[in-house]
Amino acid sequence: MEIEKNYRINSLFAFYQPLLTAKQNNYMQLYYGDDYSLGEIAEEFNVSRQAVYDNLRRTEKILEDYEEKLHLYQEFTARNRQADEIQAYVATTYPHDSRLNRLVAGLENLEEQ
Repeated sequence: MEIEKNYRINSLFAFYQPLLTAKQNNYMQLYYGDDYSLGEIAEEFNVSRQAVYDNLRRTEKILEDYEEKLHLYQEFTARNRQADEIQAYVATTYPHDSRLNRLVAGLENLEEQ
């Protein structure tokens, strides 16, 4: 369960990171991206572990609120599932249609940018 939560928070952070403050960005990057402990972050910023913990929880809530309103992550995952399904269908049904396969690959590349 913790792994899924971390994956979700990291994904939301990737989408909504520009909307966060510098402090929120720093704490999130260190904790989720660089695997710092609360104590290490607290020491780095000369604050208490509780302050770091509280900031991280508030930021997680903010990220979830953004997602609830904007649905960027949800729509991204839905598009990826659809693209995977299309790619599998084309590969199975039209394996020799090079133009169609290039078009599907082009769509996939757009999502990765």
